[in-house]
Amino acid sequence: MPRQVTTLAIFFLILGGLLVLARHYFVPKSFGELGHYRAEAIQANTDRPLVYAGREVCAACHPEIAEMHGQAHHKTVACEVCHGAAAAHAESPTEFKPPAPRQRGYCPLCHGYDPSRPTGFPQIDPIMHNPVQPCITCHNPHAPVPPQVPRECSACHGEIARTKSISKHAAIPCTRCHETQEKHKAEPLLSTPTKPTTHDFCGQCHGLEANAPSEIPRVDLASHGERYVCWQCHYSHLPEVQ
Repeated sequence: MPRQVTTLAIFFLILGGLLVLARHYFVPKSFGELGHYRAEAIQANTDRPLVYAGREVCAACHPEIAEMHGQAHHKTVACEVCHGAAAAHAESPTEFKPPAPRQRGYCPLCHGYDPSRPTGFPQIDPIMHNPVQPCITCHNPHAPVPPQVPRECSACHGEIARTKSISKHAAIPCTRCHETQEKHKAEPLLSTPTKPTTHDFCGQCHGLEANAPSEIPRVDLASHGERYVCWQCHYSHLPEVQ
């Protein structure tokens, strides 16, 4: 028998022996009895102490807050998501106090602007939105509705409002170009304003035959950018020629 074959045979015999020893000493005896895991793992997990109490336990002592919370936007957010594990508090309420997060940085973990979040999910820019103040100054976390529904567009669209205020369109109300339902003020992402969809809309003021003051710039709608809506080339909040 060639020497190389003998060497390989001895090598694989040694390797096989090592694997058998490793299986004997390092793999638990109950491995594979119930599945691809240790059977003792089930008992090990059931022996671990409970750390979460559950919303029913919280509601037993805090019924008014639980009722408010159950009818509000946060009704699907469990109490312990914000207050932490509360089993110890349920066992000894005076000895263990769950935290009540009041820091400004906590709420933006869910409500900071992120385009991947679903439509209608309330989002803010934490830097621009009422800076410095903790969120709970204006919003009750158990029933987080705005303290008042904003009446003016500039309440939320401040940058656009400031830009528009120095443009030639400053005197035109926002709703002249954007049809906006009242619902938009309370739930902006569920009811979005419209935008002009044809250049005939701007032509009401800027068309050659428009019934508008003579100083307003005019264009021939039949030949001027007929393939595009006007705001695709001209920023309507500061409509300088581009």
